[in-house]
Amino acid sequence: MTVKRFSVVRLLLAFGIAASAYVTANAEAASTTLATGGLAIGMEISYPPFESYAGSDVVGADPELARALAKQLGAKATFVDTRFSGLILGLDARRYDAVISGMYVTPERTAQARAIPYAQTGAAILARTSSDVKPKAMTDLCGLRVAVEQGASWAPTLRKVSDSYCKANGKAPIGIQEFPSAPEALQALLSNNVQAQMEIAVAAHMLADKSSGRVVVTSTELIEPQTLGIYVRKDDQALYDALGKALDQLRQSGEYGRILKKYNLLPPAKAS
Repeated sequence: MTVKRFSVVRLLLAFGIAASAYVTANAEAASTTLATGGLAIGMEISYPPFESYAGSDVVGADPELARALAKQLGAKATFVDTRFSGLILGLDARRYDAVISGMYVTPERTAQARAIPYAQTGAAILARTSSDVKPKAMTDLCGLRVAVEQGASWAPTLRKVSDSYCKANGKAPIGIQEFPSAPEALQALLSNNVQAQMEIAVAAHMLADKSSGRVVVTSTELIEPQTLGIYVRKDDQALYDALGKALDQLRQSGEYGRILKKYNLLPPAKAS
């Protein structure tokens, strides 16, 4: 009995040492990969001012932040252009290391991946300048056809408003139409296929500015303030910790604040 107990204890100790060595080796491997290679970031590169192409260059708030984070990690950021609705799926499929793409932190997404909050923004409503319809809030969208980007959080939010406000008050429901990208949603608005568009505020203002006066932001206040997150696979603790530390270093250096100010973003609200 004593010999067996000793054997079990020795086996458990050996297993513990092996497990510890395995975790350490994995962390070191992740660190080595970052230091000698690159940091691959998934994003939809058609979403200014968060990310877009300027010739062959990827520019905007998210690539600027990604490059700054990669620099802190001793790596080089590369970008994988992916439809917004497929970004988390691509992350889980290991097509890239992280997602930074103007993506809200939601329970549905954090059930699939880990999020590091990095900014706060909200939504805005766009309408054609020539239209008599100028909705100021989501409750003004009852009975209207509204374009949203597929995979964004606006569709479920608008459905709740449609059910809890429009239908409950005897008004017509909101006609929600989803499009693969923000530019395609804007084109539907310009073509009069929809009467309004719901979009992240900073992107909405840029779309309006670049529309040559054809569309205007009609909402008067920031709608549904939300937190934006950097998404990492749940099994990649090493990268999650490394990015969190790198973000703290950017805060201390002042570079983080400069990026947020440049793109009219706010720091994330502190957890209560």
